[in-house]
Amino acid sequence: MKKITLLSCLLLLMLLLTACAGTEKLEGDTSKNDTAQSGKKVQKIIVGTGTQFPNICFLDDKGNLTGYDVELVRAIDEKLPEYEFEFKTMEFSNLLLSLETRKIDFVAHQMEVNNEREEKFLFNKEPYNVFPLKVTVNAKNDDIQSIDDLKGKNVSVSPTSNSAVFIEKYNKEHDLGANIIYSSGSVDVNNQLATGRVDAIITTPFAVKYYNENNEAQQKVVGDALLNSKVYFLLNKDEITLQQRLDDAIRELKEDGVISELSKKWLGDDYTVDF
Repeated sequence: MKKITLLSCLLLLMLLLTACAGTEKLEGDTSKNDTAQSGKKVQKIIVGTGTQFPNICFLDDKGNLTGYDVELVRAIDEKLPEYEFEFKTMEFSNLLLSLETRKIDFVAHQMEVNNEREEKFLFNKEPYNVFPLKVTVNAKNDDIQSIDDLKGKNVSVSPTSNSAVFIEKYNKEHDLGANIIYSSGSVDVNNQLATGRVDAIITTPFAVKYYNENNEAQQKVVGDALLNSKVYFLLNKDEITLQQRLDDAIRELKEDGVISELSKKWLGDDYTVDF
């Protein structure tokens, strides 16, 4: 009789442990699993970004994709249970074509507003960073102090970037006479400056800070900011719902202080104060 009672107790204990384990698993489910279980379809969203923009979207020393834009998108993903975000990396010059041909659903790569982009695509409405572009030269170069000193100089920019759009326009309107050299990306831009193939590049103070911390050749920014524009995500014109949901999440993350913390971590300062 005692053996039967003991066996019964053991069986009861096993049932209780199994029930507890099941409860713990359910409590650990994400909101996306809850959405799926409720019968609502979780939509996969392909996010186009790069791997060569220091502190914004790049591969760390372990080969993991990270940076300000990447971690912000991950934080937004947690706020939107109806979506599942997946990154697709590529050269910056391929992002707009990939968006236009619907290989990706939106671009996360510090996209500033310009007329060409507005004609074809849709920006979300809530900015998530401010992008100060400055003339940047080798740290030993004291001849170039402002954009007007670029006359007859070689300047490297990435094609279709706002740096390229700006210098092309400034060249024409002010008869600057700078020689624009188009690069294959930020790594190429920095290499051209380090080796003296170009005299200047146009980039941000936070990109220069990251570069100087990780490279022997040093850079410095000079002159006033050429542009100090807000940046957004870029979508196709018909993605109104996704646009609105991105804005909803960004507003929440601003209120929670998440975007401010990401800015200080990755960019070295809180650029959200300028929104």
